[in-house]
Amino acid sequence: MKRNFLCLFLLSGLLLALSSCDKYLDINKNPNNPDQVEAALLLAPIEVNYALGVQVDARVIGRYVQNWQSYLAGDTWDLHGYASASDVGGELWRNVYFKAGRNLINLIDDARANQKWDYLGVGLVMKAWGWQMLTDIHGEIILSEAFDQDPQKNQFNYDTQQAAYAEVVRLLNEAIPYLNRADGRVSQTQLARGDIMYAGDRLKWKRFAYGLLAINAHHLSPKSGYDPNKVIAYVDSAFTSNADNALMPFNGNSTADASFFGPTRQNLQVYGQSDFMLRLLDGRIFTNVKDPRLSQLLVASGDGVYRGLVPGGGQSTAASIPATARVLSPWATPLNSIPAAGTTGKYVFTDKGPFPMMTYSQLQFIKAEAAFFKGDKATALAAYRNGISAHLTYAGVSTADQATYLANAVVLPAAGSLTLNQIMLQKYIAQWGWGFLEQWSDLRRYNYSAEIFTGFQLPQTFATVNNGKPAQRLRPRYNSEYVWNIDALAKIGGLELDYHTKPVWFSQP
Repeated sequence: MKRNFLCLFLLSGLLLALSSCDKYLDINKNPNNPDQVEAALLLAPIEVNYALGVQVDARVIGRYVQNWQSYLAGDTWDLHGYASASDVGGELWRNVYFKAGRNLINLIDDARANQKWDYLGVGLVMKAWGWQMLTDIHGEIILSEAFDQDPQKNQFNYDTQQAAYAEVVRLLNEAIPYLNRADGRVSQTQLARGDIMYAGDRLKWKRFAYGLLAINAHHLSPKSGYDPNKVIAYVDSAFTSNADNALMPFNGNSTADASFFGPTRQNLQVYGQSDFMLRLLDGRIFTNVKDPRLSQLLVASGDGVYRGLVPGGGQSTAASIPATARVLSPWATPLNSIPAAGTTGKYVFTDKGPFPMMTYSQLQFIKAEAAFFKGDKATALAAYRNGISAHLTYAGVSTADQATYLANAVVLPAAGSLTLNQIMLQKYIAQWGWGFLEQWSDLRRYNYSAEIFTGFQLPQTFATVNNGKPAQRLRPRYNSEYVWNIDALAKIGGLELDYHTKPVWFSQP
């Protein structure tokens, strides 16, 4: 009996040991750091980091496109240069590859495996959106080898911008059918758990996808294969009003959850509104027409007069120019000064935002330009009017002031008198303060033409490294590419000091 008991005891001990060993070796099942995360927990951080990536890089792109200029005279970014050996201008690169990166792949994998077709559709749109933004500002990007898992790989080769554009279209065409599905585990309530931009509304995401297709196709306007009919069709399948605007909200309670553009984060105090934007609104470019958005968007100096900075000119601090006659920050605070507690800001420059990522007015101007190319002036005028009206409403202009502004033939001419520069200038106004990437795409499509962008003047002197040429792209992120991926950079000319002046593919015939 004792012998039987001893055998049973030893056998039980062996089984327990094997079981414990199995649990001990199962090192990836850490409840505090799980190796598998559901899609709902991954989406929100990716959305926010896309918005933050645009905002952070806007500090430099905004100077290229003259939304604002530095308070310092001779600022290198004002002069279309760059900061060498620095990650400045590389935030979106970091966010698409690292903060989204594998997290977005895991989101898509989880959604596909668990029939969350809504999350799958959104994930594919997010992937396309990241590539679109990244290639538009950097040109060639790492696409096919971006997430290669080979531990021995130490060089990641670049793909052409043409390949990136094709991949964006492929992803969006794959995404839209999933966003149409209502079977499986599709649920607006569940999608809303992770979706802070559209609160789980699949229809709005589908319209957003068509908006991206429109942007992608329209950027190819300099090329012989450009199809304005396709662009118009995409826009018509996209946003129907301001209610569809893609807006990124922020809690705005602290530096941890406030908009990067809000006064709490203290990131814009060295930038003053540009003279170009001021001239668009004060009647110097749209002759004798004072735009009712002037006070909604821009900031008057202490004496009540609106002023703007020119590229490279900086803000004079001479004693002959009193503080009340100086340009202020977007929060109406002195330049190069920390905003006081209680500063609120206005328009997109508040702690809570929201920050626009795509709008109905933006897409209507794209349709207007496409229709203009097509020769359909009536459609172009209707879309142009829709774009202006929608932005006037978004900017908080009263109904009466909107009517007065739109009744002026300088702003809204007859269909036969509508000009391309009117479309592009009104689009620029509607995107001021947020649509930096699209503004820069427009300027490069027209090679910074002062005939199209009336009154736009490039710096009188470019940064030395430019060799007399304007910026056409941002250099890849320094600490990932110029430190670790030099051989791949060399293949595309990325080591040249004036690489940032090399025209991008979409802007070429």
